[in-house]
Amino acid sequence: MEAQYISRHHKHEVGENQCSSALTKHIKAPVDLVWSLVRRFDQPQKYKPFISRCTMRGDLRVGSLREVNVKSGLPATTSTEILELLDDEEHIFGIRIVGGDHRLRNYSSIVTVHPEIVDGRPGTLVIESFVVDVPEGNTKEDTVYFVRALINCNLKSLADVCERMAMHNLGLSTKCEFASCVTERDSI
Repeated sequence: MEAQYISRHHKHEVGENQCSSALTKHIKAPVDLVWSLVRRFDQPQKYKPFISRCTMRGDLRVGSLREVNVKSGLPATTSTEILELLDDEEHIFGIRIVGGDHRLRNYSSIVTVHPEIVDGRPGTLVIESFVVDVPEGNTKEDTVYFVRALINCNLKSLADVCERMAMHNLGLSTKCEFASCVTERDSI
């Protein structure tokens, strides 16, 4: 099923000096809960651990811009991004980076969210794909490795936040697995 979703929703035109990849994450939380976080173009810091702040320009609709501040430790401090796709029926979200002090030029990303059963309970399959220019001095392999590592961290954090919220909604308690759980995201 993953391959069908990828071929249907995650088509990127990849130029000669670009690279692309798709990642998946199975989350033990209902699709509506996961989508409620993914679709929040105005609040990516709710689950993305490398973002400290987000300032919106415009309403929460296609064409809106956001300026995000990146936490220290990464080779960037800001990124300006445009919302290109927001489909609440099909659960499809797309952004493109249009500026900032980083090396991710012509970066575009699509995230899709699909219902599934995980361990006998309602769960979610999240797929994120991207295309980006290969920076001068880097290889395609190095660039894919770096971007995949960032996305994997974001998807793991999304799963942790959503699974905690799902457990809380069920009246069960759960422990955080890593220290980054204790952030402003806990005010969700």
